[in-house]
Amino acid sequence: MNQFLQLPGEANMYPQELLYTKDHEWIRVDEETGIIGITDYAQKELGDIVFVELPKKGDHVAAHEALGNIESVKAVSEIFSPVSGEVIAVNHRLEDGPELVNSDPHGEAWLIKMHLDDRNETESLMTADQYEAYLASGATSEAHG
Repeated sequence: MNQFLQLPGEANMYPQELLYTKDHEWIRVDEETGIIGITDYAQKELGDIVFVELPKKGDHVAAHEALGNIESVKAVSEIFSPVSGEVIAVNHRLEDGPELVNSDPHGEAWLIKMHLDDRNETESLMTADQYEAYLASGATSEAHG
């Protein structure tokens, strides 16, 4: 049983199939491929997203290193990679529609797809329940912005 209170409508806000970072990124892992985005918490903290800068296909990104920037009406924030790997696809829909990050952060607004260097890097990431507990504890000092 969840020991933290949830507001109505917020139950299961964070998809169970994703893994999460303390920097408020998520990754969906399928074999040796990962899809990365930012969490609903991050997009709410940032406010209206106006621009997203992402790496190019073929770029290599390292775990915990910046892979791009996200700009809102409030601030410009770095996006950190939860794992290391080679970028194999970039969500070009965000070039003309960065506001998609606000409306569907865990779905259509994915940022990049990558081939993972080492799937074991995902073992240090949080499950949805752990991430929700992290947020509920007030440990959000590493938030974007």
